[in-house]
Amino acid sequence: MNRVATIALTALAPISWGSTYAVASELLPPDRPLFTGAMRALPAGLLLIALSRSLPKGAWWWKSAVLGTLNIGAFFPLLFLAAYRLPGGVAAVLGSAGPLFVVGLAALVLGERARLRTVLAAVVAAFGVSMVVLTADAKLDLIGVVAGIVSSASMGAGTVMTKRWGRPEGVGPLAVTGWQLTAGGLVIIPIAALVEGAPPALDGKAFLGYGYMMLINTGAAYVLWFRGIGKLSATSVTLLGPLSPLTAAVIGWAALGQALTPVQVVGMAIAFGATVFGQLPGRADRAAAKRSAEPAAAPAAAAEVAAPEGPFSSPEETDRNVSMDLGNVKVRR
Repeated sequence: MNRVATIALTALAPISWGSTYAVASELLPPDRPLFTGAMRALPAGLLLIALSRSLPKGAWWWKSAVLGTLNIGAFFPLLFLAAYRLPGGVAAVLGSAGPLFVVGLAALVLGERARLRTVLAAVVAAFGVSMVVLTADAKLDLIGVVAGIVSSASMGAGTVMTKRWGRPEGVGPLAVTGWQLTAGGLVIIPIAALVEGAPPALDGKAFLGYGYMMLINTGAAYVLWFRGIGKLSATSVTLLGPLSPLTAAVIGWAALGQALTPVQVVGMAIAFGATVFGQLPGRADRAAAKRSAEPAAAPAAAAEVAAPEGPFSSPEETDRNVSMDLGNVKVRR
């Protein structure tokens, strides 16, 4: 699969996450974000483990716990805390700053060069998102701001460490994603019980919403996300993150009747353009792609003609032997 197709598949993950707000507001019980986070992560993780029929071995028990905590277990509660303490627009802008964390961590941990064009794309995308989601009456809250920043840093660190550790040999993305979602869900459950109390009563709409969250919004989306991390650079993957708030804005306009101002439309165009710009290969990427596309060097001409075994024969001796062999061959016309 070529790079463009891989980017397109990976982009489906943040696009799916952009539907979270609409599904939660229309189908799920109100004011239960931690319970929702646990319902997204744990059942999806257990289902993927059952499908892959694979459990962690050796060091992958603690690696899965670390990655699951960074990508899910810490990220979800901190994100929800930021959403409660801040206007939604401010929380979204803090989340869109995640690529900047990944750029710095990837340079330190993975040795990925922090290119100016990548930093520029991340900053411009965050600016475009701010035009879409920020309102004039947005107010800041210190705890909410800290929670939003730490949640972005947690997801960024999880992305980089997922790239650093890769996958165990012979283990596919389904299993590794299942391990992380299960570990993250187990981290969220006690926090949800402590903060929100007993689970709420669920009706048919809630089961439908949680089913979508578990299967599509989390299970399938995170498989594509972690698969993309394995095939692309960490910075390339994280620069797809702004597609999530942009998708949320489009769904709010198309399905929930929310209006879009001209400023928001311009902001969407800026953020989307920066996201696409961040995926364009640099000179080093083009050179690597060109090298991989070149056919392997042909064997040396001397190697193509096998050296005769046995004692050396003179040209006259070789010609006589060949003539004798051909004499015994029946030629068909």
